[in-house]
Formats: sequence, structure tokens, C-alpha cells
Amino acid sequence: MKQFISKLAAVATVAMLFVAPVHAQATRTWVSGVGDDANPCSRTAPCKTFAGAISKTAAKGEINVLDPGGFGAVTITKAITIRSDRFEAGVLVSGTNAIIVNVPNAADSVILEGLDIEGLGTGLDGVKILGSGNVVVRNCAIRNFSGNGINLVGTTGAKVLVEDSYIRNNGGGVHVQGAAGVTNNAVINRTTIDTHTNFAVQVTGPNFAFLSDSQLIGGGPKLSITGVGGGVTSYGNNVIRGAGAAPTSTLPLQ
Repeated sequence: MKQFISKLAAVATVAMLFVAPVHAQATRTWVSGVGDDANPCSRTAPCKTFAGAISKTAAKGEINVLDPGGFGAVTITKAITIRSDRFEAGVLVSGTNAIIVNVPNAADSVILEGLDIEGLGTGLDGVKILGSGNVVVRNCAIRNFSGNGINLVGTTGAKVLVEDSYIRNNGGGVHVQGAAGVTNNAVINRTTIDTHTNFAVQVTGPNFAFLSDSQLIGGGPKLSITGVGGGVTSYGNNVIRGAGAAPTSTLPLQ
């Protein structure tokens, strides 16, 4: 009996030596409209959703889109890039936020590029930015949210650059508000903000928005400043027109 137990223990030890190691997070992962989140998110075995891929992607890594698809809502808590260069990369939600960015460190960078973010009229915010860090929203479309297209409410000096994007038909376009007196900044460049119920761009409290080469058009108020200590600067090369348009403050480029 003792001999049998000894042999059994030896077999178990050998078996343990051949157990496949846990895969480390990859610096580049992939999603596909026909992928599966059970996959490792590799080029040949892509995942189905951004949420499925992000857990398998290392900090400062990149999630790439292989082909058209709807890739779902995602919460981002580390520096990362989500990019689609040529394909329809949909984020479709109802009754919730589409993308939440909540990174802890000022040095963290999050890039969202080439995404089609749709709220169906009931989604809350298209991109909601909490915490700290730098967020880039580039070449994205954000439409039909009951809240804001982009809602920057960082707690420790968050920043967002909105570039080459189209934001339309939300409750508000771009909202900038820091928590507990912290200053947040938004830079809006080469972007169209079209038809919003409440405002195209709003700063609340000691926060700032800087507009360059952009269009604030369609129905609804355009610029809103509430509280004290903040402001909206237009560099004079913007188009601001339609109902609720306010005069622009033109300053030289610095």
C-alpha cells in the first residue's frame, strides 16, 4: 500500500511539472466581430469584446480591431490604447455609460481612436473620465447619449484631447468639471460638436476648455461657464453658430 501511494505521489508530481503556465498579459491584443472572449486575444485567436481583451492586455499595451463588429462597453483602469484604423468599431449601449476611464496616475495615458460610440438615446455618457491621467479621443463618433458625449469629471487633474471627432445629439457635448476644486482641462481640436440640448461645451468651476479649428453648430446653446475660476478659450479659427451661440474670446496662440 505504501509503495502504491509513493508511486501515485510521484505521478502527481510529474503531472504538475507539465501543467501549462499561466499566460502573461500581452502588449498587443486583437478583437474581431467573430472572436471569442475565451481566446487569448492573439492575432489568430482574437477576442469578441473590448472588456474581454482588456484583462489580457498589459498596461501601456494596445487593443487593435481586426474587422468590423460591435465590441461593447468597457471600463479602463490602466494606461492603454484601443484603436481601429479602418474598420467599424462599434460601442453600442442603452441605459449605461459606454466607456469609463478611471486611471490612477497623472502619467497614465489612454488613447481611444476610430470608435463609433452610440447611446440609442438612453445611454448615459459616451466617454466618462474619472480619476487622473491623459485621455485622447481621436477620430471617434459619439452620438445619442442622454448625458454628455464626453464627461470629464476627474478628481486629480485629468486632461482630455478631443481631435478629429464628431459629437452629435447628446444632452451635452463636452463637459469639464473637476472634483473638490481640482482643475481639469479639455483641448478640442478639428472637431464638430453638433446639436445638443444643454450645451456644446461647458466648464463647471475652476476648469478650462480650449477650442481650435472646430465647429459648434446646430441647435442648442453653444458655450456655458458655470461657477467661478474657469473659462472657455476660442483661438479665433472656430465656427460657432446657431441658436444659443455666444461671442468667442479670441486669444493669440501660445
